[in-house]
Amino acid sequence: MYADTETIRRILKDTGDTWAVVGLSGNRSRAAYGVAEVLQRFGKRVVPVHPKAERVHGEEGYASLADIPFPVDVVDVFVNSELAGAVADEAVAIGASAVWFQLGVIDEKAYERTRAAGLDMVMDRCPAIEIPALNG
Repeated sequence: MYADTETIRRILKDTGDTWAVVGLSGNRSRAAYGVAEVLQRFGKRVVPVHPKAERVHGEEGYASLADIPFPVDVVDVFVNSELAGAVADEAVAIGASAVWFQLGVIDEKAYERTRAAGLDMVMDRCPAIEIPALNG
């Protein structure tokens, strides 16, 4: 229900290529690190967003979405469900086109708010699983 095939395809294929990955740090053991690598392999620019603002995968990091000085197309969210709604609201505020909540990240009210604001949204899915399937 929160991840129809057409919305997944639109975000991965048609929405721009700049992805802010919230929760991405230099910690190689975290899921965000590997997912960001896959996104880069498929031509996405990955922008790390983490309180440490670390440089990851060759890209400058930022402490918050609001700190990013250029447009962001998709906000990929790797924070726990309790914090995810606030991130979705920030994505709307910065003018992102889409929000993607990772596997296990679920906030139905945030989904409704984000969709009502006109953004595409996927929840409880992983782009690193979806993008290879789309690209055959």
